[in-house]
Amino acid sequence: MAAGQGQKMHFAHSMPFGAEVQDSCVRFRVWAPMERTPTLVVDAGAGERRLPMTRGQNGWFECITDAAVPGSRYLYELDSGQRVPDPASRFQPRDVHGPSEVIDPAGYAWRVPGWRGRPWREAILYELHVGAFAGDYDGVRRKLEHLATLGVTAVELMPLSDFEGRRNWGYDGVQPFAPDASYGRPESLKALIDAAHECGLMMFLDVVYNHFGPSGNYLGAYAPQFFTDAYRTPWGEAIDFAQAVVRNYFIHNALYWLDEYRFDGLRFDAADQIRDTGDPHILAEIASTIRLTHPDRLVHLVLENDANAARWLERDGASPKWYDAQWNDDFHHAAHALVTGEDGGYYMDYADAPAGALARALAEGYVYQGEFSAYRGRARGEPSARLPPLAFVNFLQNHDQIGNRAFGERLAAIADPQAVEALLAILLLAPSIPLLFMGEEWGANQPFLFFCDYRGELADAVREGRRREFGKFAPFSDPAARERIADPNAESTVSASRLDWSAAESVAGSHRLAYVRELLAIRSRDIVPYLREDSHGGRYESLDACAFQVKWRLADGACLHLIANLAADTAVAADGSLPGRRLFATRNLAARLHPGDLPPYSVAWSCE
Repeated sequence: MAAGQGQKMHFAHSMPFGAEVQDSCVRFRVWAPMERTPTLVVDAGAGERRLPMTRGQNGWFECITDAAVPGSRYLYELDSGQRVPDPASRFQPRDVHGPSEVIDPAGYAWRVPGWRGRPWREAILYELHVGAFAGDYDGVRRKLEHLATLGVTAVELMPLSDFEGRRNWGYDGVQPFAPDASYGRPESLKALIDAAHECGLMMFLDVVYNHFGPSGNYLGAYAPQFFTDAYRTPWGEAIDFAQAVVRNYFIHNALYWLDEYRFDGLRFDAADQIRDTGDPHILAEIASTIRLTHPDRLVHLVLENDANAARWLERDGASPKWYDAQWNDDFHHAAHALVTGEDGGYYMDYADAPAGALARALAEGYVYQGEFSAYRGRARGEPSARLPPLAFVNFLQNHDQIGNRAFGERLAAIADPQAVEALLAILLLAPSIPLLFMGEEWGANQPFLFFCDYRGELADAVREGRRREFGKFAPFSDPAARERIADPNAESTVSASRLDWSAAESVAGSHRLAYVRELLAIRSRDIVPYLREDSHGGRYESLDACAFQVKWRLADGACLHLIANLAADTAVAADGSLPGRRLFATRNLAARLHPGDLPPYSVAWSCE
């Protein structure tokens, strides 16, 4: 909902729960089906007001009062006397266990209210953690020019939902509507998004609808129906989407971020762990609702889905039916196995023929389209070759693939720099949507570790649980080796993960930055204009154990060609000449695109 005051514009999303500022009062509404007489406590502490809540139907309680104003802090007191924050709180100034704050969305006047977004084909995603990237929202805002100049078109923030403590990598949030106070107030987040739009940048948010974090989630005390024991997630209790109230809670959360904060897109974490037997499935209902309510904005929806379920990416003519794209783990795993030689864990599924797997991921999206996965012990995936390349987000690094390593190593720390540059030339010019992880543009080699800020028994459990999990891998079978794994709760762990911006100014950093800018300029000029939603996957051919070529048919009859040899020290007898106009070639090919051997780590692109 938008409201104008002169030249100013305000945006608010109206919700059936939480604290809503009305004309001269505030309406509080909470679903507490296990309670008889919950009480609203306004400005808890000295001089607090305790106000009865009126029982409605189906477990709802409401209070409308002029005793609260924007800025008031409040809690709900349960029948037991326990006081809990609002599960739909817009802000938690004193962390997850403290009182919620009444936020008036009209308190921020948008400078770029007419922003409608950018077409999906123009997306070049840049994933960042607010704290590790630049400290807070204002810090990120000051770095927007760097990203725009680089050629990035979309900034993706790791989850912001309020979490316990001063730091967290984001996936332990318990307040889905409250951006964490450690990064700034809601107005600062809106100012960041506003500034991004002024720079022509889209803003995406990663949301977590598959679980709540381990501390600060009070829903079980007064609404245990929110959860189900019919399923388990890897992180704890499963959410019960069979409950209409629960479905509505997450549908409104998605709309809230798009409406009130003006995000241009959402990335849905671990969608395969969002269990629902309803018709429609909650993923379909969220996507359909967003599409219906935002017909005049270019809103983009992206899944992470380990199941490789192609059905969520179907197109309705030239538009996505539900989701624009999925993070393509198969592309990452194949590329990583190819240039590092790692074959443990899920990399075992790609270790035998990583170059062929990478070529298939480029051409068809998924590598596993129903084939048996040895790592999982079952078949995985659905056919995806009919989908356009735009249905896949490819990456060489992201928060998961770095942060879930024992020592948080980036690719730059474990792979040959020539190999990384060759892979970047493939990633950034392929017709799929590319994603860079913060610092990747200058070849940052510092770690990005899993970090949190718990205390007491929970801190011990997280630390020891993480070390125990890595104990399944041969290098950490010895308890002494596991002790070297950083304590996620230590300040030193997050400090090691913060970007060192001075590295971007080094000789190597400057070289990599120039290289990435060059590739993104080529992409914008020569590839993006020919991308289309109603195209199909490409065709690939293996030339050798580490060499392949791929061809895609794009719009207006254009044909995009790639040839690559990703061997470390072996040339491949192959015709390095490509039809049409040369777009790019690595330095070892640039001077001689003609029949002959493809040298190690060589990549060339052309378009006819």
